[in-house]
Amino acid sequence: MFGKLTKLYFYLTLDRPLRVLTGVALFLAGAAYLAQGFELDASTDSLILENDEDLRYYRGVRARYGADDFLVVTYSPQADLLSDAVLADIGRLRDALAALEGVASVTSLLDVPLVNSPRVTLGELRKAPRTLERLRENGELASVREPAREELTTSPLYRNQIVSADGRITALRVDLRRDERYRTLLARREALRLERSRRDLTPEERAELRTVTREFRDHSTRIQERMQQEIASVRTVLDQYRDRAEIHLGGVPMIASDMIDYVRSDIRTFGVGVTLFLIILLAVTFRRRRWVLLPLLICVAAVIGTMGFLGLAGWRVTVVSSNFISLLLITALALTVHMLVRYLELRTLAPRRNRRAILRKTIRSKFQPALYTVLTTQVAFASLIASGIRPVIDFGWMMVVGVGLAFSLCLLLFPASIVLLPPARLAFRKYDVTAAFTSFLARLIERFRTQTLWVYALLVILSVAGIFRLTVEDRFIDYFKQDTEIHQGMLLIDRQLGGTTPLDVIIGPDRAFQDMAAEEPDADAFEEDPLYQEEPSEETGAGISADSYWFNMFQLKVADEIHAYLKGLPETGKVLSISTTMALASLLNRGPLDNISLSVLYRQLPEDLRKILVTPYMSADGNQLRFLVRVIDSDPDLERDELIKRIRKDLIDKLGLEADQVRLSGMLVLYNNVLQSLFRSQILTLVVVFLAIDAMLLVLFRSWALAAIGTVPTMVAATVILGTMGWLGIPLDIMTITIAAISIGIGIDNTIHYLYRIRREFARDNNYWTAVKHSHGSVGRAIYYTSITVTLGFSILALSNFIPTIYFGLLTGLAMLIALIANLTLLPLLIVRFQPLGPETTAKPA
Repeated sequence: MFGKLTKLYFYLTLDRPLRVLTGVALFLAGAAYLAQGFELDASTDSLILENDEDLRYYRGVRARYGADDFLVVTYSPQADLLSDAVLADIGRLRDALAALEGVASVTSLLDVPLVNSPRVTLGELRKAPRTLERLRENGELASVREPAREELTTSPLYRNQIVSADGRITALRVDLRRDERYRTLLARREALRLERSRRDLTPEERAELRTVTREFRDHSTRIQERMQQEIASVRTVLDQYRDRAEIHLGGVPMIASDMIDYVRSDIRTFGVGVTLFLIILLAVTFRRRRWVLLPLLICVAAVIGTMGFLGLAGWRVTVVSSNFISLLLITALALTVHMLVRYLELRTLAPRRNRRAILRKTIRSKFQPALYTVLTTQVAFASLIASGIRPVIDFGWMMVVGVGLAFSLCLLLFPASIVLLPPARLAFRKYDVTAAFTSFLARLIERFRTQTLWVYALLVILSVAGIFRLTVEDRFIDYFKQDTEIHQGMLLIDRQLGGTTPLDVIIGPDRAFQDMAAEEPDADAFEEDPLYQEEPSEETGAGISADSYWFNMFQLKVADEIHAYLKGLPETGKVLSISTTMALASLLNRGPLDNISLSVLYRQLPEDLRKILVTPYMSADGNQLRFLVRVIDSDPDLERDELIKRIRKDLIDKLGLEADQVRLSGMLVLYNNVLQSLFRSQILTLVVVFLAIDAMLLVLFRSWALAAIGTVPTMVAATVILGTMGWLGIPLDIMTITIAAISIGIGIDNTIHYLYRIRREFARDNNYWTAVKHSHGSVGRAIYYTSITVTLGFSILALSNFIPTIYFGLLTGLAMLIALIANLTLLPLLIVRFQPLGPETTAKPA
């Protein structure tokens, strides 16, 4: 069967090359058409852990208390913040933003009620809340300007929320219009996924899940496009006011929008940059136009084909996978260069031989090692599936498909194109630089055998020590360059406006109250299924009552203790809760409240104020509290995991809460889950990669010894890179977690080519050092070309705006250099020392 396929392959590629090229052209045309469905994704869902239970709970919190998808505009005027001119400018900015189609509302310091400048009664607040806007319109601002400044900078509600503590910076909150269809589709998709995890779905439910998933993906794409337009409109408005104030834009929607721009820019930059680099490298190396255009054709074809597949499958490209084009170009080029170097080498040995015969011999000699290099590379990328992180998983699958496609296109286009090219003068020759380098390494290791092994042993020991220094605690702000608006805005909000990263501390009733409530038909089901639990309403007779667990003066004192504890943590900035509201309520009441006055106050509170002061911090039935904490992400001493564990432990041990009363949520928790999974994922992926690669080497070479020796160089490269990260303090993140697996997957390719060649050379001379020298002079040069190409190709990633991508490019490039040196030094030394090919039968040449 295999023989018939081989004959058919050679018949098509060598005897009917036009048919092959026509078929490939039609395939690429179809792929180019399907590539129109190629999409980018930078949503928060692309930075979370797959199947995370905390994600489901987080969505429930958002459904109950409101989403955190709003924009923050920081405004630092050149003049006094409360001057007439500045307030008028803020008012115009607010109105201009509110007039945008996608904006639901804008809240500024002009709109918040002032209750203590001078102090007002609840009745006065109900009739006409005093605001800076109303005072300005009535001409009363001058008389209360300083009391208002005092209230805005000291109020527990406004300080570091609306106005910075020094009174120089204010923030405008821009709430975007909610998309109810998005929420409906998300809720239905998650409900079906939850059912799928509990039982087998019916055929109708499986069909519905597929339909809802597709509709949700398509609708998310439209929302994403609309969001980018809205962010652009907001920036257009802000640009009109930047001459009078320093303005920064922040918020999750802005970060997501900018991340899409970064991904798009990276794809364009990497694609163009790597392509130009490959052209230059091929021109310098082979010095013939055809040997530049042919490899380039194969590389570009692989990229177009993969993009078409991604468009067809609906797989989105994220920050993690934004470098897939450069990786594909590099991988495809490495395959082609190995083929090309072997073809030119055979032509050099037999310049008058028929080109078809040379191509047959080239393919026959390179097919098996090329196939196994592709399989090992695919295994390395497939191992990323074990990470559990959705963008990393998708990246792994993308590259599995892309590498397989690159291999197929190389086998088709390489021989078919060469057959059709007119005969030309042989231009390939042994270049002095490459030959001198590989020959020098062969002489070096032959002379300093033991010393070389000791150098590698010391390097591995130091690297292992560095691995134990690896951390996953990374500041999100450090993902972006200092000149980006994301970095500048986050830094300003962190330092002046109470922190950036939200953390929700959810406190429920104690066990006795839950047991009693469980007997009631309207028991709160938030813990069971928060995403779909409907809030009780006062219209149905539920809501705040004397039976509410938290809404009484005794339990509110406990809430005050929790609030004070959270506020006192060095890692936290602004903390908002029902305690903040109660402090204002006591001020309005002109004294402490009892349970009766508390109930009266709640029911007399205007609805618009209730939505601001109560709804975000307490469930409608009064049985659950939410403490909205903002964590200072730029704090260099921030350790997310330790902070989360400490808060939970202290609330239980020091404040006497029960374990099942306390639940932490928010993006801080979700991202911490991702980071904490990285260590486990790193170990798991490396184990999977090495076991799979070792098994493939065993199948390929049918030798346990060769299989064991073959994994050593790439294992050394991966260990050195991880150790270097540890010593330099570079943490593991969603990008750098892929470095080790990718380095092994690509580095093992050269190992396979070298082992394959040295086995043939040894069979010819039965002398290990002779085989080493011949291998260095032949396949060693191809390894040199491909390794340098890969290294320099990865260096293009340093042009990214995303810091983890820069680390990924530079560290992966370094890993390729280490793998190159290890494959040309450590690998042959181990082969000579352990003689896995059998004993020598001839004397060593003089």
